[in-house]
Amino acid sequence: MDMEFALALPREAPSIPVVRRVVGDALRGLGVAEDCVADILVAASEACTNAVQHARATGDYRVAGRVDDGTCLLEIEDGGHGPRPVPREPGVLSESGRGLKIMRALVDDLDIDRTPDRGTIVHLRKRLTWRDGALVGRLDRRLMHTAG
Repeated sequence: MDMEFALALPREAPSIPVVRRVVGDALRGLGVAEDCVADILVAASEACTNAVQHARATGDYRVAGRVDDGTCLLEIEDGGHGPRPVPREPGVLSESGRGLKIMRALVDDLDIDRTPDRGTIVHLRKRLTWRDGALVGRLDRRLMHTAG
């Protein structure tokens, strides 16, 4: 089962829980396992926080998502004036700069593109795991049954 969505959000901290709600409800509605949903939501929150706090831009930032072939793909685009310098590794006691490490630990693939016209675009990709009795599993069984 495929699904796509796109959000344009104000560059303000209260927009981040909106992203968590939309993405979480969509994934849960498809039957994605709760631990998988939690990983995606933390990684998305980190990327959105960076877009809100660190982008050199005004106006909205964009979150686009797609579930395709058992994988969740999220893009968080800050619309900044990019390119920005590549972040350095945070110090042991540093309060900021850990977001990239957190995202890398929670998703299967993390890519960051920087372009002058779109700013920084964070690409998060995670293979989904499903709850027992998930909608996707029931549809797959129904298709297998009708196929013969």
